[in-house]
Amino acid sequence: MAGNSPRPGSLRIVSAILLGIVVGFFVFLGIALILGALNIPVSMQVAENILSAILLIICLAVCIGGFLWLVWTTPPTESESNEEAE
Repeated sequence: MAGNSPRPGSLRIVSAILLGIVVGFFVFLGIALILGALNIPVSMQVAENILSAILLIICLAVCIGGFLWLVWTTPPTESESNEEAE
């Protein structure tokens, strides 16, 4: 049954990527804030610290990948008015 599901539209894919970028950035800031509160020496300035750049890339990749997975596995919703019109 999963093979018969329709491919998601381009608008859903673009919105998943944008949402993944926004959420990934806030996850990165949250992790950096927690690491700073625990006095772990990881600077939030990406230009000065390669570890924070790697952490940012990982957070963005995981969040974008997660939202794209949700888009690919969740079928598009159809309203009842569309079914009645057909």
